[in-house]
Amino acid sequence: MIAPAWMHQQITAAQYGSWSEEQCAGIEIVDGMVVVSPSASRRHNRLVRLITNALDTAGGPGWKADSDFDLRLQDVPLTNRRPDVVVYRADTLDIMPARPEHVLLVAEVVSPGSESTDRFVKAGEYARAAITYYWRVEQPAGGVPLVYAHILDPAAGTYRDAGVWAGVVEAVAPFQVTIDLTRL
Repeated sequence: MIAPAWMHQQITAAQYGSWSEEQCAGIEIVDGMVVVSPSASRRHNRLVRLITNALDTAGGPGWKADSDFDLRLQDVPLTNRRPDVVVYRADTLDIMPARPEHVLLVAEVVSPGSESTDRFVKAGEYARAAITYYWRVEQPAGGVPLVYAHILDPAAGTYRDAGVWAGVVEAVAPFQVTIDLTRL
């Protein structure tokens, strides 16, 4: 199988903007290059849904939580990520792509093949974009999910640890929320 030509060259924001939603699904753009994401497992999808629904409710009328949409981290070279969970200002619902200044929290559920990217690369990208909260959800084999919370240190431009929860999230920031991840 031969990959299409666009997978071998940098694309611009204008080119990406001309693609259909179907063409953009399942990919991210990093430094202008297309990165294909494999389909997620049912366990991954359930974790995303539990976290998204809980944060959407906890955020009240000022905040929304959704998953699987473009977050434009930079225009040149184009970098679009599709975080597993995004908490964003409610008044930006119809602004696409979402921008970091609209976003309060991103969460990534680590899957086989995305370990280093979710633990290190994306955390650095989100910190440089000044997104205040980053949650990383680990899925140990046969164990309960672990949620590592991070908060941005604006002076350093990096995240610092803000807590770890095993199975049940009992967060007070960015909102008070309890999420039982053991009920998969």
